This record gives sequence, structure tokens and C-alpha cells, in this order.
Amino acid sequence: MDLSLVKNFADVIDLGAAALGDRDMIVLGDDRLSWNDIQARAGQTANALAADGVVSQDRVAFIDKNSIEYFELAFGAAYLNAVTVAVNWRLAPPEMAYIVNDSQAKVLVIHEEFAEQLATFEADLTHVERIVVIGSAGDHVSYDEWRDAHGSDCERLPVADDDVCSQLYTSGTTGLPKGAQITNANFQALFDTVDWDMDENSRNLCVMPLFHIAGSGWAQFGMANGATTIMMREFDPVAGLQIVEAEATTHAIFVPAILQFFLMVPSEGVDLSSMQYIAYGASPITEDVLVKSMEQFGCNYFQVYGMTETTGGGTTLPPEDHGGDADPKLLRSAGKPIRGMEMKIVEPETGEEVADGEVGEVWMRHGGVMKGYWNMPEETAKALPGDGWLRSGDLAYMEDGYLYIHDRVKDMIISGGENVYPAEVENALMSHEGIADVAVIGVPDEKWGEVGKALVIPVADSGVTADEILVHAREHLAGFKCPKTVDFVEAIPRNPSGKILKRELREPYWEGHERRVS
Repeated sequence: MDLSLVKNFADVIDLGAAALGDRDMIVLGDDRLSWNDIQARAGQTANALAADGVVSQDRVAFIDKNSIEYFELAFGAAYLNAVTVAVNWRLAPPEMAYIVNDSQAKVLVIHEEFAEQLATFEADLTHVERIVVIGSAGDHVSYDEWRDAHGSDCERLPVADDDVCSQLYTSGTTGLPKGAQITNANFQALFDTVDWDMDENSRNLCVMPLFHIAGSGWAQFGMANGATTIMMREFDPVAGLQIVEAEATTHAIFVPAILQFFLMVPSEGVDLSSMQYIAYGASPITEDVLVKSMEQFGCNYFQVYGMTETTGGGTTLPPEDHGGDADPKLLRSAGKPIRGMEMKIVEPETGEEVADGEVGEVWMRHGGVMKGYWNMPEETAKALPGDGWLRSGDLAYMEDGYLYIHDRVKDMIISGGENVYPAEVENALMSHEGIADVAVIGVPDEKWGEVGKALVIPVADSGVTADEILVHAREHLAGFKCPKTVDFVEAIPRNPSGKILKRELREPYWEGHERRVS
């Protein structure tokens, strides 16, 4: 396929079907659907959405693990110039409801596996006019019935480069998730500036969740190149290695935790020789895990550094900088900016650019930078200071053109590739009557890179225990957001304006670590 002709998601499926027809487009377990199959289903889905009143730039929400239905919905929405909102299925019901309501989605597609969550928040939905259930529908229409009630011929509505095609939510520093609006032009920029050597003969493994840019964005990139997408509904390391062999996968993107899981399960006798390229990123990786993983798969490795807000693009450390005659120090870097990416390191408070080797905040300017946060003008203004620049919130330095991540300006914790904002966790914990004050910080963890720790000042004579606090957290937050440990403290340091001095709290736990991220 000619990437220069791909201007939006509708082009991906139409050009792909015209060029590749009955060849496999998506493989998930025993299901194999061709490009023609998905195009027909996308047309049916578009007509179903239109019948429910969805028009250009309306939002359509989706809650499920990795599934073929997601792409039917995404391409169907693209025909109408509507916007898909993939919701993190790991969230607690109130968090799911917040995102569906905030996006003002007219239609919610949800899997029967999340029927219990739906029952919890359905009455709180404010804009949804149709709920469609994949599987047993109960009081609602089933997805198959909803889709199959319509023919595949549909009207393709006009699309502009600046129109939003995907809205992915990131955790917010204020405790509220933010909807990053990704446009057609953003994806065009990604397609134009990233080269992972994919074509119609590639078999692209997609195991990252589709609510991540590394899930849906990676899959769409492969599809735009004509690659067959091999999916896993939910990641399992043993099954993952078996799929590489059985489906002769050639490309994949993993977070470091997944590479570590692969190293922990038996792989002797499994043929991994089909793999050509592995991209890894989303959180820091130890040199030990990286080197052993390279030995396990024996293929080309790319490190990638980016954000949802940059459509996943940022820097890349190419295969030639991994091993061989390359300087071993480069494995500690995040690589060089991708083609077309402008990057500068600035003093966070003043915005003044710093010299090479000095630590500052990473600012990026590229065609992949988001349109802004949905209905959050103040947060958008903070993230986009002007002239096309995006503030990353990461502290780093540049040396010989390579970026070295040092710390984070924001308090965000990255645990196993998932972004966790302490403010959100602190707000949930403070609803416990036995907690007088709390601060949540990230501490090193060999398995997940870092995990949350709650530092709690208990209410006097409350008798609250660490176990009670952790149970309370699990009742109000997704599992990956919950702190793993609780320490009781006598005081929490704050500056004159009342802001918790997180760096001061973190310092003892990160002593001896060169970088303040794991």
C-alpha cells in the first residue's frame, strides 16, 4: 500500500481492501477476517451508527479487551467522520462512567464481560442514547444483531485533516482523565515520519491494549502499511511466544514488563526466528532485561519514546545502536528525535533552552502533536504553550543528539507501562475516614519499573491498617493505580503554597539510582 495516499482511517480500510481483498487482515484466535470482510462490516457498522444519530465528529465509546469489533467500529466511525473513544477496561466503574460522559459519546459498545460494571454506572450515563453489548446483551441489543441489521453500502462523509479521529484518555494531574484529541493530520505525520519496514507481507503482533496508543496506534500503523494484524485478546507470555511461532509474526511493540515476562517463561524449542523488528517503550527498561531479550528473539530492536499527545512519536533508538560496535552507553538513552521531530530541552519554569548535557524539560514540536485536550482549555494551554510546542513533563538532557531521560516534572508514576497520577490516587484514599493526610509516590520495583507507595498520616486513634487502606483503594480505583504498599508517617512535607514535596519524599527510596525513574 502507498502510505502517501492514506489520509484517514477510512482510507486505510478502503485502500487495503482494494489492494489486498481476501488476504487476512486480522487474526484473533481462531477468527481470521480478510480486508474485504472488515470493509463490509465497517460499512454495516457505519450504517448502524448513523441510524442511532451519530454524525460527523460525534464520539463513540468502546469498552472491551482487544477484539475485532473495535476495528469494525473504528473504521465504521471513520466513514462517518466520527471519533472512537477506547476506554480502559481495567478502570473502576465510576472511572469508566466519567470517560464515557466526558466524551459525550452517543453510542457505547461494551462486552458482556463488563456487564457488572455497566450495571453499576448505566444509570449515571448522561449522553449515551444506545448501548450495544458484544455477546449476551440482556436488556440491550447485541452487537451482531445491531451491526447485521444493516447493509454494507454506506455513505462516506467528508473528512478534514484537522478533524479528530481518535480520543485517547490519559490520567490527569488534577485527578481527572484528559481526552487527547488525535487528528487525521496527526496520524498522517506519524505515517510519514516513522519507518519500521512494514509492508503487505508483514505480520504485526498487537498485544498492547487498544486504549493505548501503543495498541490501537501501532495496529493502525501496520494496517496502513498493508500488514496482517495478529491480535491477542489479553496478553499471556506463554501464549504470546507460541503465537509468534504459529503465526510467523514479524513485528511487535512491547512495554519492558512484557519483555521481562517473556524471559520468565520457558521458550526452549519455540521458534522465534520469524520476528524481524521489536519496538519497545512506554517505560524505562533495565540493560539486563534488554540484553537478555535481544538474545531471546535475535532480531532488530527499536526503542521508542513518545506520548499519547504526540500520537506515540518522539525519539527512537535504532537497531544499529543496540549491541555490536555501538557504544553501550546508548542503551541508556531514548535515542534521537524521529524525522521531522523538533525537540529542545528547557528550564521548566522559564522555558529558556538549556545547554547540551544540562537537565531540563523535554519540549516537542511535530505534526503528530495532538489538537488539544477535549473540553479542557486550561490543561490544553499548559501542555501546548504555543507555536506548536508540547510540554512533555519529562526531565532529560541531550548529548551528541541522543536524549537521556532523567526524571519527571510531573508526579506521574509509570508502572508496567501504565500512567498513574498520584493526585487521582490521593483523592480516592482521602475518602477513607481513617486517613488524615496522604501522599502517593513512585518507588523502584524490579518487575514493574516502579509502583505506587502511599505515605499516610492516620486519624488519631482510628486504628486503620495498611491492609484496610489497600482494600479501600481497590474498591475505588483500577488495580494498576492502587498503591502496592502503605507506610505510616508523622508528617508530609509541603511548600508554602501547600504543594506536597514529592521529590523530597521519593529521594530515600531512589538513593543509589542514577535516574529517578526505573
